[in-house]
Amino acid sequence: MSLHDMNPTVKFVTLTLIMFGLALFYNPWTPLVIIVGTLLIQLVATDVSWKRWGLFLIPFLITALGTFWTTLVFGKNLEGETWMTILGKDITVEERRVAVALSLRVLAFTVLSLLFMMTTDSKRFVMSLMQQAKLSPTIAYSALVGFRFIPLLQRELQQLHYAHQLRGISLNTKWERLRHVPKLLLPLLAGSIRRAERIAFSMEARGFTSGKRTIYDKIEIKSSDFVWSGVLLTLFGIAIWAGI
Repeated sequence: MSLHDMNPTVKFVTLTLIMFGLALFYNPWTPLVIIVGTLLIQLVATDVSWKRWGLFLIPFLITALGTFWTTLVFGKNLEGETWMTILGKDITVEERRVAVALSLRVLAFTVLSLLFMMTTDSKRFVMSLMQQAKLSPTIAYSALVGFRFIPLLQRELQQLHYAHQLRGISLNTKWERLRHVPKLLLPLLAGSIRRAERIAFSMEARGFTSGKRTIYDKIEIKSSDFVWSGVLLTLFGIAIWAGI
């Protein structure tokens, strides 16, 4: 029973509720328990690439450190025992607690978001929203087309690089690639517009705009989805208890 198989809509609602609840607590223990518990669940019940996960975490880790520093130095002055002095300002123990709590909250939001992102297929998520959350098919299929465009644009951009190199244009350095961006973007934009137009005609020709639609790939809510939802909510309950 893997977290990858959990119904995407149930997973999204559960994690969103936890995030909203987490925003109501200002102690450092609640987000810390969320972080540790989420990492344990990810270790046991998923097969995500930890290297890829770590690369995604880096900018948010920097954000958390920035939050800690700015809260200490520029935050509201709170009474209490002096912990240390930074740039001539006395930092109290209470100010340190608030700074740690806010930075850990940033990391908790990040860990929960990465758990959802790295265990959820984008197509299954959109189809699940259409079936369980009654999302409009027009919006759902537009989102799917958008997801499909990203790798296509990357492949076309690489082909344009190869075409320029075959014509003797050097694109080996960052400056050379930056200087030729306009020459790459114009054909890329033109190709994208043509492809979007063909997709629109194709969807209209297949009756996308008329009548009630049937579903081929059905995504159902299983009992295991409620088990995983219960596990995540129990983790949140333990985190609340730890912060009291």
